[in-house]
Amino acid sequence: MLRKVIKFGGSSVGSTEAIKKVTEIVASMRGEERPLAIVVSAFEKITDQLISAAKVAASGDVAYKDISQTIVDRHRLVADFFFNCERRTQILNALNSTLAELEGILYGIYLVREASLKTLDMVMSFGERCSAFLISEIFKDNAIQADYLDARILVRTDERFSKAKVDVDTTYENIRNYFESRQGLQVVTGFIGATLRGDTTTLGRGGSDYSASIFGAALGVEEIEIWTDVDGVMTADPRKVEKAFSIDQMTYEEAMELSHFGAKVIYPPTMQPALAAHIPLRIKNTFNAEFPGTLISEKNIVSQQVVKGVSAIDEISLLRIEGSGMVGVPGVSHRLFGALARKEVSVILITQASSEHSICIAVLPEFELIAREAIEAEFALEIQAGQIDEVVVEGNLSIVAAVGENMRHSPGIAGRLFQALGKNGVNIVAIAQGSSELNISAVVSKKDQAKALNVIHEAFFLSDKKRLNLFLVGPGKVGSKLLEQMAEQEGAMLSEQCLEIRLIGVADSNKMLFVPKGVAFANWKKDLNSSTEAMDITQFVKKMRAANLPRSVFVDCTADDNIAAAYKDILSASIAVVTPNKKANSRSWSEYKALKNAAIKSNTKFYYEANVGAGLPVISTLRDLLLSGDEVIKIEAVLSGTLSFIFNAFTGERGFTDVVKEARDKGYTEPDPRDDLSGMDVARKILILAREIGIALELSDVEVENLVPAECRNCSTVEEFFGELSQRESIFDDRLARAKQRGEKLCYIASLANGRATVLLRSIGPEHPFYSLAVGDNVISFLTKRYCERPLVVRGPGAGTDVTAAGVLADIIRLSD
Repeated sequence: MLRKVIKFGGSSVGSTEAIKKVTEIVASMRGEERPLAIVVSAFEKITDQLISAAKVAASGDVAYKDISQTIVDRHRLVADFFFNCERRTQILNALNSTLAELEGILYGIYLVREASLKTLDMVMSFGERCSAFLISEIFKDNAIQADYLDARILVRTDERFSKAKVDVDTTYENIRNYFESRQGLQVVTGFIGATLRGDTTTLGRGGSDYSASIFGAALGVEEIEIWTDVDGVMTADPRKVEKAFSIDQMTYEEAMELSHFGAKVIYPPTMQPALAAHIPLRIKNTFNAEFPGTLISEKNIVSQQVVKGVSAIDEISLLRIEGSGMVGVPGVSHRLFGALARKEVSVILITQASSEHSICIAVLPEFELIAREAIEAEFALEIQAGQIDEVVVEGNLSIVAAVGENMRHSPGIAGRLFQALGKNGVNIVAIAQGSSELNISAVVSKKDQAKALNVIHEAFFLSDKKRLNLFLVGPGKVGSKLLEQMAEQEGAMLSEQCLEIRLIGVADSNKMLFVPKGVAFANWKKDLNSSTEAMDITQFVKKMRAANLPRSVFVDCTADDNIAAAYKDILSASIAVVTPNKKANSRSWSEYKALKNAAIKSNTKFYYEANVGAGLPVISTLRDLLLSGDEVIKIEAVLSGTLSFIFNAFTGERGFTDVVKEARDKGYTEPDPRDDLSGMDVARKILILAREIGIALELSDVEVENLVPAECRNCSTVEEFFGELSQRESIFDDRLARAKQRGEKLCYIASLANGRATVLLRSIGPEHPFYSLAVGDNVISFLTKRYCERPLVVRGPGAGTDVTAAGVLADIIRLSD
């Protein structure tokens, strides 16, 4: 026989449907499975309403009656739902007697304009008293032998109202004596007790859980069950960490650490009686009764997970005491914590430098001023003498903590935690870790709390799975193809690379769209078209920064200089940037360096492989050469797939204008082919390669041969341009003829050597490595100290949305490493 005490929380009795579920759970427990007692909380939100009614009454506002009536109606609604006419009259008579007592107390508060802690405890007791009474009667109507038990007749406490301390010996004896003569299931009021004089008290935060633990320990049960609205203790708060999941088993110490740091499923006082009596606690979900939940016990079952959970305290204040007068002086800490204790200030976190020059403590914000005044009063003489500085207070902070028994003696845990935070731009203000190694705590900005929880959770629980949060601007040719490729590869990336990419934001030149849980790749166009928010890059960046999501990636598939100008701010916010847009890296040298420094300073990636060779590994190859200690002597390259196509197709059989038109019709050129023929695109690419080597060139330093005849450059339309170009084809015919006379062909080549960059239409012969270049291909030749006899050559398709989008996608995937 498994002797149990069960507790149902406020959410478990928060509605008629929930109460019905509780009844079904208890009814399903037959014979020996039936618990000795069921402890219940007040109906959900009733305690808050009782406090509100008392405070409103104390302010002299008759509106307390409206709140009181809401409370009455809520309980009568339950009676109306569960009982037939005859039973309902009987139940409501008893219930009305209790609620009339509440009305009288509230009226008394209204008259005297005061609600002491003692009075508030009395008012709050009505929540549990009414719920326990109603549930015991509902059980009876469902053939469950049950008695209503007001815990105040058994649970004896001191007179510290609102946080009463239980007289354990007296209470345990009372409980044992009472249960010796009782056969039926006892439905017990949680949260409340009474002093030796009979004054009603409450047991503080998590008081109903505490009541269950007290009854279980007194009766020596084998297990205490706490039923709530989640599947046990979670690895993190599921409201903040979407991928949190329930923990099968954990120790009392782990549970207490997590609960101290904000895990609200269970509270530390709850576990104390159970821990002392060596009784396991099980956390279960009323709305998923078949789920086994979490077992909390003394046993630490060996698990591969070194961390059991990640939790946080939402808001704290950090007080820093420092000064040379603290170094080597005995008793400073004693005086500090003594001063705080006298003011009843609880210290959440402590960290002290080994130099003894400073001590940091964390307190709840409501104690910030009291703590500061207490410390400055204690050390007034030292502060006056300049030996200790005035107390520095920093607010709007949170504490995040990783907890787990298996962290002990597991090397690298702290490193993994801090690396995860650092890679995502979360600054750590203070750190604390006990010698037990059960908990590592970090103080971070409050705005970074959710991000910190998610990245730590991912680092320890989802290390085999990675998620990138994508913000894409420019779903044109390349951008839409990229989204199409991601849609096609979504399943493969998840199954083969354990990578999930979520499209959080997307924008074209007119509209922008943000969806916190992600836009389906298949629906982005429809969803964006239905958006009513106008595109503004400043607002887009603000929204992206405000989302503050871990592993955020900004993808720019435009050729817009204004978008490129925003990269620095984006990188500074620890958001990675991936782009085929060459504008950022070809701005002034000082702006280029500022961009690179922003990425380094924020420890954020800036990838632009598609800047130079579309999908070809040009930048990465060059970086590998430099990282290995090689030295680049010369770079020669065909860096425009468009111009590669044009001059391969221009053999003299057709006019130059017809060849350019064909390139445009096939989608090789920009909408205005002059953008390609001007050579500026190639100039930007060779400039980027020069800068990768470390050569401080400006775009104006690149010698560029503009292939657009001067007379064609100012044409107002593309068709007008083609008309003018057709009149000047002899320019290209003559150059082609001269090349053919020498057995050569025309090729538009970028070159970098001796610090000089050129982009020229050249005539090359069969001996040149670019002579046999296929139509539309790019080729980059690296002549280095190691590759001096034969250059290292990267060659392949250098134009087209498919290969460019693939290059961008490769950069995005690289970010997940």
